[in-house]
Amino acid sequence: MSKADYEARTEELMTPIAERLSLKIYDVEFVKEGQDYYLRVYIDKEGGVTIDDCEAASRALSDELDKEDFISEAYILEVSSPGLGRTLKRKDTF
Repeated sequence: MSKADYEARTEELMTPIAERLSLKIYDVEFVKEGQDYYLRVYIDKEGGVTIDDCEAASRALSDELDKEDFISEAYILEVSSPGLGRTLKRKDTF
């Protein structure tokens, strides 16, 4: 699978989790930094994201990723808000 496949499949797994937690998926990226791979999922919601939102989303997504086990590389999962310096990548983020 490619980087784009990893990102797309992760977004598919995250979508029902985000809906259940009243979150919006802002972006998903799979990147290599140094020797480590990172799977980053950026979430948002009206009024802003809390650490509790990130924790709940991360735990639920981690469970799904463990079940599916489609990423061959070892990686670090990060779930966070997109932050103030967010990159505008999709039409719905403008």
